[in-house]
Amino acid sequence: MAIETIAIHYGMDIGTGAVAVIDEHDATHAAVELWCSKAQPRIPLAGTYFSADQFLAEHPSPSVSDLGPVVLELPQQRNGVDFSGLDRIVARRHRAIVYSHIATDEVILTALERGAVTYLTKSESKDHLIDAIRAAGAGRPYVGPRMALAMLNDSKTGRANLAPREKEVLVAWFRTESKDLVARQLQIAPTTVRTHLQRVRAKYAAVGRPATTKAALVARAIQDGILNVDDI
Repeated sequence: MAIETIAIHYGMDIGTGAVAVIDEHDATHAAVELWCSKAQPRIPLAGTYFSADQFLAEHPSPSVSDLGPVVLELPQQRNGVDFSGLDRIVARRHRAIVYSHIATDEVILTALERGAVTYLTKSESKDHLIDAIRAAGAGRPYVGPRMALAMLNDSKTGRANLAPREKEVLVAWFRTESKDLVARQLQIAPTTVRTHLQRVRAKYAAVGRPATTKAALVARAIQDGILNVDDI
């Protein structure tokens, strides 16, 4: 499958909650609102915001509202890209989709490592954003073309020494909706699945390649040859 057409997503349901948009530009607010209103089924909009501070003042935690995924741009400052807003949004357990004009591998991979569930560039089609919102709303990973290319281009050399069973659990988790389904498929206890995934995350962190989200683990598995994007 060509990089241009790579898109990993599991199901098309939005799940519960409305999407919020954080961007400095009114044009982005209007565009995302229009695309969501025309999606089938329609995706509800929770609101549009000009900064992470403004958003968090109204939505301190997803547990106190019906809020779903958060689509946000990464602001640029004189000394580089500002990830602080993303960090605070992830720390409050919001599901963050970075939707940015920045298309460098370093920024994409850094955003994933900091907890973004998906990274899309504004040059990619609106269909990718809609599919990413639906996937994030359902707690599923989505990998668009530019994110896939960044993962394949990652030149980091540290490799986590995963056991065969850990790899098996990891790949099964990527292909299913929940850890309970993995447990039934592999005929092991759900707690065993969680233990294996915790060990996988710990091993990646130990070699300096943390993967705190499912999307980041997908990236690591592709980089290390455990998984091919065509296999999911």
